[in-house]
Amino acid sequence: MGATLLCELGLFLLCTLLCTGHAQDAVLTIQPSWSSFFTGEFVTFKCNMNKGKDSKWEYKINKNGREFIQYNTLKNYRLEIRSTGDSGEYQCSGRTKSSHKPKHSNTVSLTVLAHKPRATVKAGTTIIPVGGSVTLTCSVQSSDGWKYEWFRRTQTTSEVQIRDQQNRDIRVSQGGIYCCRGTRGNPVYYTDRSDDVTIEITFSNKVVVKQQPNWPQIFRGETITLTCEVQEGGETTEWEYEWRGPRTPTQWTHNNDVTFRVSESSSGDYMCKSRRRDDSYSSTEWSEAFTLSVSTDQPKSQIISDMRNIPVGGNVTLTCSVNSSSSSSGWKYYWYRDENSSEPLTIQDAVFHSNGQISVSQEGLYRCRGGRGNPVYYTEDSQSVRIDKKAVPEPERSSFLTWLIVGLLCGILLILLLLLLYVFKRSKDSFFVRTQNTNQNEIQRQNSSPLQDDACFYESIKDCDDTQNGKVHK
Repeated sequence: MGATLLCELGLFLLCTLLCTGHAQDAVLTIQPSWSSFFTGEFVTFKCNMNKGKDSKWEYKINKNGREFIQYNTLKNYRLEIRSTGDSGEYQCSGRTKSSHKPKHSNTVSLTVLAHKPRATVKAGTTIIPVGGSVTLTCSVQSSDGWKYEWFRRTQTTSEVQIRDQQNRDIRVSQGGIYCCRGTRGNPVYYTDRSDDVTIEITFSNKVVVKQQPNWPQIFRGETITLTCEVQEGGETTEWEYEWRGPRTPTQWTHNNDVTFRVSESSSGDYMCKSRRRDDSYSSTEWSEAFTLSVSTDQPKSQIISDMRNIPVGGNVTLTCSVNSSSSSSGWKYYWYRDENSSEPLTIQDAVFHSNGQISVSQEGLYRCRGGRGNPVYYTEDSQSVRIDKKAVPEPERSSFLTWLIVGLLCGILLILLLLLLYVFKRSKDSFFVRTQNTNQNEIQRQNSSPLQDDACFYESIKDCDDTQNGKVHK
């Protein structure tokens, strides 16, 4: 069975030699042996004869079955590829000077691509922490045999080639702008450069956006300032800042704040980050989004008075407030008297108490409004309230008259009572005197002579003596 296998193998080799006899007589190869070429590259055809010395042979090259290079003594032919028309099936033939019977080689396919290739660079990540690194990969599609050149630049430095780096993959730890290109052949053929990839180094410092003034509600027309604050931790350095938001610049700046007058389009998310001034590709991460909501309706002030009439020698207290959901954050209040007055009241016109409250002693039409910020943003004016001044307030005058009348009546009654008491006392005294006299006269009459006249009963003793002596009483 072993002999049978050897026979079969021998027959196979013999058949192979017979069937490919012409290919064995001459062999055509190309250098470099790439699968495809581009215009501007060079390719070398090599035609080798397996029999005889090279000096005895002449060579020619056919393209697509037609003569491309006439017979000559050069077995190597270098072709500069100028267009896609150089694509085709190539074959070489050789003959000796003594024999005109040619030996034909195998065919070699040459493919020429139309467009110059462009390298592509990919990065595992474009943001790495301080002390970290990232792998960059350069590639050229639809071809082989490439080596690679790498370049780095920054915004402040010119481009330089990274030395000793011809690999497809490189690992970098510096921030900057990187690109690559492919090279091959002799003379060297270059692909177009790849697009740029920017590698940034991130610091561990946390960045936050803060609003000034930090009122909970912002109205259209107000002016605010957003500040990018780099908090402690990580690197301590001089920073510059970049903003991302609907109303903020995108270029780097040394100022860590932006000031603008808000409108409806100002609503949205704002973020910032910072980087070292001496290294434009070493920065912090973006801050968390700060959401700004803008109220489009202008707030209105309200005025309240504890009374509408100013008492004599007194005053009326007025209170102003802003009717909004902002809890009156940051408001100062401005007071006005009379409809056409545009000058706010001063300490000569009123007594100012806590913010939003005053006392006035002058009559007039009062109104107020709130204002805050710099430049000042004003609310709508409040409704007007009229304060009147009266000489004698109604409730106090009525009370005074009542007590005055009561006092007069009490005085009159007291006088009458005293008069009655006086009359009663006089009457009582007169009755007592008459009674006493009557009693005395009765006693005298009883003690006198019966010859005395009755007409002298109520007369004095002197009168009676005069009558008895014959004197006539006229």
